[in-house]
Amino acid sequence: MARAAPPDFDATTASLRALARSYPRGLHIEPHSHDWGQVLYAMSGVMWVETPHEALLVPPNRAVWLPPRVPHGIRVVSELQMRNIYLRPGTADSLGEQVQAFEVGGLLRELILHLVEHESEPDTDYYQALSRLAVLELQRARSLLLRVPLPDESDRRLSNLCQAVMAEPSQEISFEQHAADAGASVRTLARLLQRSLGMGFAQWRRQVQLATAVAQLSEGVPVSTVAHALGYQPGSFSEMFRRELGVTPSEYCAR
Repeated sequence: MARAAPPDFDATTASLRALARSYPRGLHIEPHSHDWGQVLYAMSGVMWVETPHEALLVPPNRAVWLPPRVPHGIRVVSELQMRNIYLRPGTADSLGEQVQAFEVGGLLRELILHLVEHESEPDTDYYQALSRLAVLELQRARSLLLRVPLPDESDRRLSNLCQAVMAEPSQEISFEQHAADAGASVRTLARLLQRSLGMGFAQWRRQVQLATAVAQLSEGVPVSTVAHALGYQPGSFSEMFRRELGVTPSEYCAR
């Protein structure tokens, strides 16, 4: 587990700053917050970004918007090359007060990379022009279905269960096995899930599976590969996907 050192941007009046970060697989950055708004962009690798009430899966070329002072932690699924954009509170207001996962298009990607490359020049006209255009592109970014509700951390057994499922969401691992690994009975964990999230284990795990599937399909992973990894036959996976999201995996990819 690691702590995130808050960035110190007091030396400039720039409305936007950029930083590059690299993290190894398996790293957990414990919950923290910033006075500035933050965009976490996964240039390569995959991460779960956890806020007090939900987790968002961020695969390559996707990002998460975190408004100022929103507590968040990060679990690195695979070796991560991350590019962070920080926005002063006044500028951050234009991106809204809701946490969002979104797609990073070609222009926004290049803007982020150029902002990181020229981070030592935050007060130049060039950097400020890049910053204004980046904010406009962030406002236009398309949101994605990559979020999963999370319970509070008042019961460590329930938190352990949820973390285990997010790490391995295959339905081939039974609720009983997850419960045993978490150190609690199925009845206890079922009651805690229902009380905390208003849903049962199967429904909650299905949301983790959908977030995982959407992330992988967005990267061009074949439907059959996604299905087998989640413990489904392709036909039953496609039916579940269509029932939950209103389109088949193939139709989602076409969009």
